Amino acid sequence: MVSILLTLTHILGLFAAVDAIMKSRTSQGAIAWILLLVLVPYFSLPFYWIFGRSKFQGYVNTRRIRAKDIKDNTQTFRAVSPDVIADFHDQPEKLVLERLADFPYTHSNSIRLLVNGEATFDATYEMISEASEYVLFQTYIFREDGVGKRFAELLKRKAQEGVAIYFLYDEIGSYQLTRKFLHELREANINVRPFHTTRGKGNRFQLNFRNHRKIVVVDGKAATVGGLNFGDEYLGLSKRFGPWRDTHIRIDGPAVQAVQWSFLEDWYWASGDNINVNWDEEPAQDGDEIALVIPMGPADTIETCGLFFVHAINSAQKRIWIASPYFVPDKQVICALQLAALRGCDVRIMLPERPDHLLVYLSSFHFISETAIADRITFYRYQPGFLHQKVILIDHEMAAVGTANLDNRSFRLNFEIMVAIVSEKFAHSVEAMLLEDFKQCREVDPQEIQKRSFWFQLAVSGSRLMSPIQ
Repeated sequence: MVSILLTLTHILGLFAAVDAIMKSRTSQGAIAWILLLVLVPYFSLPFYWIFGRSKFQGYVNTRRIRAKDIKDNTQTFRAVSPDVIADFHDQPEKLVLERLADFPYTHSNSIRLLVNGEATFDATYEMISEASEYVLFQTYIFREDGVGKRFAELLKRKAQEGVAIYFLYDEIGSYQLTRKFLHELREANINVRPFHTTRGKGNRFQLNFRNHRKIVVVDGKAATVGGLNFGDEYLGLSKRFGPWRDTHIRIDGPAVQAVQWSFLEDWYWASGDNINVNWDEEPAQDGDEIALVIPMGPADTIETCGLFFVHAINSAQKRIWIASPYFVPDKQVICALQLAALRGCDVRIMLPERPDHLLVYLSSFHFISETAIADRITFYRYQPGFLHQKVILIDHEMAAVGTANLDNRSFRLNFEIMVAIVSEKFAHSVEAMLLEDFKQCREVDPQEIQKRSFWFQLAVSGSRLMSPIQ
């Protein structure tokens, strides 16, 4: 019996190795998987089933075959809303992002910067309180604590008022949610769904793809997007992390439609249901910002997130400032940062001092050292608490806020969303915010790893080898 099991495992390992040859994203990755699957299939097969995929094929098929009516909304939005579409036909660097997003830039938006948890939760609570038709609520992590219960009670109250509530959560990020809590939401007439990464026969071991988006949409007129999940720790109440530094935005105006579309596609995958929503593009009162919503994820035909970062960096002429909790870039992003520095751009990257994921934190030491060019790229470590914001500032007229980190998981494995805002006024507010953050940072010596112990350097090198799945 043992010999039969061993033989069967080796056969499965060979089939998996062939699959790796056909589907691995890079030749290095294919070679690594082939060696592991052929030599030690007993250990490597489970890891390959979980981590080996580069595309979320089930979602791809759903998008292609079953969600045509949702995709048609994109075409309708383009066709019937010329009055709110911003025309950049003579600016190729902006058109690239529009084609990447598969949505148009829209003007007449009001974008409000929300700094940290209190401002974000208050703005989101106020927005939901004003809902009259529906609320689309999506998050990666939802806690059953003070913040979570506060929003759960609000959603229940709005449902009792007759507002349709759709609550979508990632079951990996929100693994601590209890059945009792979810049952209470459903009993209150709230439509609750996990994102359900493993749905479908071919996806049962598919735990590596996560839905990392944090979206709230109210009546198709207002939305919030950004880095904050829902829990007490995001108010800075965690003993482990202390103060929590994060950034969100509130959007009023036509750009909300694209945020809404992103939610609808995720909801369709999770539930198989379409939702009747408001598709009227209403300009915001006193709104003068141009915005582009860019959903991105492992079901895209191209690597939207990685291309977004590369293009944003390549388009910078004067400065590129990036704040991210993680720094595990691929070679293309490293080269883009180095070229920006050589062009004379002010390149700054802000990272946290404290780690929340040890492997990613260790890997960052290697990539900082690899990216740095003699005083041309400046790295900072944020000192108080944990820095979790995902913000990019490009020159003096564009900034982006959203959920995507500067790492492989966001580039290729997570469903993310970024909002790029073309506005000198908004870029100035982001600049002021980041300048205050830089005051609370220490400047990093790119070679500081050389001053660490041999064992620390070994841990960094070992962590770097696992960067494709971090």
